[in-house]
Amino acid sequence: MTRSSLTPSQRVSWLRLIRADNVGPTTFRTLVNRFGSAEAALDALPHLARRGGGQHLTIPSMDEAEDEIARTEAIGARLVAINDPDYPPHLRHVSGPPPLLTVMGGGALSAQRTVGIVGARNASAAGRRMAQLLATDLGREGYIIVSGLARGIDAAAHHASLQTGTVAVMAGGLDHIYPQENVGLAQSIVDAGGTLVTEMPIGWEPRARDFPRRNRLVAGICLGVVIVEAAKRSGSLITARLALEQDREVFAVPGSPLDPRAEGGNHLIQQGAKLVTGARDIIAELTHADPGRLPLFENETHDAPPPSPAADPSEDERTRLLTALSHAPTATDMLIEATGISAPVMQILLLELELAGRGERSAGQLFALRA
Repeated sequence: MTRSSLTPSQRVSWLRLIRADNVGPTTFRTLVNRFGSAEAALDALPHLARRGGGQHLTIPSMDEAEDEIARTEAIGARLVAINDPDYPPHLRHVSGPPPLLTVMGGGALSAQRTVGIVGARNASAAGRRMAQLLATDLGREGYIIVSGLARGIDAAAHHASLQTGTVAVMAGGLDHIYPQENVGLAQSIVDAGGTLVTEMPIGWEPRARDFPRRNRLVAGICLGVVIVEAAKRSGSLITARLALEQDREVFAVPGSPLDPRAEGGNHLIQQGAKLVTGARDIIAELTHADPGRLPLFENETHDAPPPSPAADPSEDERTRLLTALSHAPTATDMLIEATGISAPVMQILLLELELAGRGERSAGQLFALRA
């Protein structure tokens, strides 16, 4: 097992913080950077939530966090922190990477050369065959195949890359394989030295809203994503959009205009995705791919004195911000300009609203009031 960058006590604090109500990856990062450690951030959470207008904030106890760690290890899995050597290298640098992942299996997750292959669940025989050919040929060239363990294209890509390396990204806990028919495939991936990964805890049953989060991880782990058969409104196109947002390459296999399963991929090609007829088309584009690098935690994973705190927001500043906000996502820079509130104070105010459950962040530094 790879040595963790966290001490046992830090790991418990990180787990408690990321599992607390209304704390997502971006909020986690903001809290650790502001207070210097997850432990200090945990102490500050109730006060911040009250100032934002929240009544109650659930934070897992130390016993609950330690129990999750024990249950994770009991099934042969482990928690991987963002600065651990086996954390996916490209995922580290997306906006709001998960601070902790739950991982089972070998070291495929830490590979630099990774390609996502996703597509229709009700794939045609030709679509499944194309996914298999791409996965096989890319694997022979040293690429790890990443997909979402779904039926159809995902399963075909995983099967074809068992011997060369594959990563299955899950929407639920590692003890809740979905769909049930792919339980055997998941075990085969682990047995072959591949990896299962999720940001959800042990015991978590996947819900509809968890699959876009899963798709975001698929895109973030990879240098590029290939769409093989996708209807115009499908989860695979969500993965493609998320890949573009994360500055990844997007590829699509063309299909017959008469097949609804080809409509999404053909549309992507019209919009500028790279047309794929074989693995060589992908390799040619990815040879020089270099996803953008974003900074990691200011305090990394080490205990450090907290930075000098900004002044507490005034009631007038809170009022000005609430007046400027709406249910439509608004860029943080625009909020600063409209209200005249300084960036450090704006960060605190948005943090308070998020922890209180009154606001939510979205991609691109956007913030909105919750409906």
